[in-house]
Parts: sequence; structure tokens; C-alpha cells
Amino acid sequence: MRFVLNSKIFKATVTQANVKYEGSITIDTDLCDKAGFWIGEKVLVVSNTTGVRLETYVIPGESGSGVICMNGAAAHLIKEGEEVIIMGFKLSDKPINPKIVFVNKSNKIIKIK
Repeated sequence: MRFVLNSKIFKATVTQANVKYEGSITIDTDLCDKAGFWIGEKVLVVSNTTGVRLETYVIPGESGSGVICMNGAAAHLIKEGEEVIIMGFKLSDKPINPKIVFVNKSNKIIKIK
């Protein structure tokens, strides 16, 4: 068994950073649904802007809002306006084809692969 990429939101723009929240990443529920992320799922977030990588968990954001909000300590590392890739992984005994959601700068879906 290996951990393999299961789903990804590619080149999303961080719309908010809230240091005072307890922690996590808020993601528009439409984006979560299309990518296959579960609420509470552990995700890896990588900043294309700075190269920072961190793990956190998903909390639901308003459907259709395009919100990507870094919360808590993560907001010190990844700031509003940065471009990020959000990845979820799955334990599998065989290779899988990950679902990749491509978004524009407003975090609206432009393609799903």
C-alpha cells in the first residue's frame, strides 16, 4: 500500500488569511465537491508564490464564493493573494488517476481532468 495523489485543486488564489481562527483551510464547498475533498480531510497545501508547504484540514466555505482562506498559524505562512495547489492523498494498493480541478484567478472552475 502507498499514499498516492487522489485529488488536487490547481493554481487557486488565496482570498483570505485569518490568523485568529483555530486552524485549517476554508474551501468553497463547490470546489471541495468537484475535487472530491471531504470536510475534515487532511490536505497538503503548497504555495507556488513562496514554495511553503503545509498540512492542514478542510472546512467548508460558502458554495460558489471561490473562497480559499488560510486559517490560524497557516495564515502566517501562506498569505492572501498567493497562488496555491491543494492536494489530497489516498492509501491504495494500485496506481489511481487523480481528479484535478483547474481554476482561474477567481477560483472558478475552468477544467476538470
